[in-house]
Amino acid sequence: MEMILRFFDILLHLDKYINVVIQDYGQWTYLILFIIIFCETGLVVTPFLPGDSLLFVAGAFAALGSLNLVWVLVLLSAAAILGDTINYWVGNYIGPRVFQMENSRIFKKEYLDRTHQFYEKYGPITIVIGRFVPIIRTFAPFLAGVGSMTYGKFLAYNVVGGILWIVLFTLGGYFFGNLPIVKKNFTFVIFAIIIISVMPTVIEYFRQRKAAKKEEKP
Repeated sequence: MEMILRFFDILLHLDKYINVVIQDYGQWTYLILFIIIFCETGLVVTPFLPGDSLLFVAGAFAALGSLNLVWVLVLLSAAAILGDTINYWVGNYIGPRVFQMENSRIFKKEYLDRTHQFYEKYGPITIVIGRFVPIIRTFAPFLAGVGSMTYGKFLAYNVVGGILWIVLFTLGGYFFGNLPIVKKNFTFVIFAIIIISVMPTVIEYFRQRKAAKKEEKP
């Protein structure tokens, strides 16, 4: 319980913790930011890491001169692209093996076929838009690999989506993160970013539940 509370404290006061990291680790801060973004996008077990808010805060500190904006944009774009690439190949490698278990009630080969069809039709836009939705951006590249989306197609949209995500959120923090009203209410701004980011997932969840209930009615 204490670890959970600690995590939420870091999440909601990310600006204070990043400031401490910059003061204590200096240039190593870039590596720390790189690892966090890489893990959130590259490891299916860490979708809870702060991506959007971290980028916004990094941009705000870049505007103050504590971080170099160009280095932040280049390194974190590389982290996002590399993370998705690793995630894709993990899905590509273990996905078919998992779905070949014919007796499994969950991992059926027909699911692999459906995933392949889905990503062949909607995959590219899923990879790009999914970048802006927590949880989705962690699992989208994995499922793209599971569904055997061609790597050339995946890579193109991975690069576009990754750069767009990094640039938009980082520049958002760079230009707006140090406005007096934002600095005074930074915790609320971080909370708002989190809420806005997860809203598409929540809306889609309730939309599907509503559709499922309609289908159950005679």
